[in-house]
Amino acid sequence: MVLYNALFFLSLLRHEIQGICVGEAGLIRIIGKNKSLLFAAVFMAAGAISGCYRQTSPAREVPSRTFTDDLGHSVRVPEKVDSVVSLAPNLTEIIFAVDAGEKLVGVTTFCNYPAEAKAIKKVSDTQKPNIETIIALKPQVVFVSTASQLESFTKTLAQQEIAVFVTDPNSLDGIYNSISKIGAIVGQAEKADKLIDRLKLRVANARGRIVYGSLPKVFVQVDKDSLYTIGKDSYITDVITRAGGVSATADLDTAYPKISREAAIAMNPDVIVISESEGNRDLNEAFRNSPAVRNGKVFRINADLLSRPGPRIVDALEQIAEKLSSRE
Repeated sequence: MVLYNALFFLSLLRHEIQGICVGEAGLIRIIGKNKSLLFAAVFMAAGAISGCYRQTSPAREVPSRTFTDDLGHSVRVPEKVDSVVSLAPNLTEIIFAVDAGEKLVGVTTFCNYPAEAKAIKKVSDTQKPNIETIIALKPQVVFVSTASQLESFTKTLAQQEIAVFVTDPNSLDGIYNSISKIGAIVGQAEKADKLIDRLKLRVANARGRIVYGSLPKVFVQVDKDSLYTIGKDSYITDVITRAGGVSATADLDTAYPKISREAAIAMNPDVIVISESEGNRDLNEAFRNSPAVRNGKVFRINADLLSRPGPRIVDALEQIAEKLSSRE
């Protein structure tokens, strides 16, 4: 608008002069007569042009890094990350395990480990994140697990310049990769690497205790009534293998398939692992005549250990390996 007014003044001056080629004496008389108008127009034009220049100057770019998440997306994050939100318990555990818990400004209502996580602002029940609350907390990065959430809110957060990093591991190596990348994002790459080394050593030692001549067939009961279990795309299938067994459902499509009662009866597992949680403490009656029941090989593992692809999955693996190696 200022520039428009300045040009308007110059236009008036041009009409007043009625042509620039009037001779030296005439030009001096015209400028003298209209010098106030000329100075005003020039001053306004200069100010307008200067203002336009300032408005179009490129903003200073914040140093950043780029990571590839488990969906294959390139995620750009600030070079220094000071505030993050976790939308899954396993991600919260990873962040604390790499000694970056103080960076968490929001977690889910299911984030109960470690104890410090309970005091952090709750922004989600894992299924329905409160986008308004997340935006108000102004995190630089939101960590998401596709095991419990959809990516539908990513665009909304991106509009607020909040990065979204998705993890979806389907093996122990995938979990190690999640730990490594999350550690790097929050500035704790070295601690993440050391944690991974410790976990790998524990896994190797647990596998070394297996004494079975042949690998026992293991069924994992995720839900008693619906008979949900693990399939070939579940990281728990890899856990069973590394613990010294073979999953009875390793060939089933998807990560967590639902099987029929008839299929369960036909499996005849040697060992049954119950992912123990409210509503999933007892064995489905379809297995009552299985070798696992006859030989007393039905074990319970805390679901918080088994169902969270984070550092404590190795606790679950060690417990399973110990049960598999027992001859009792």
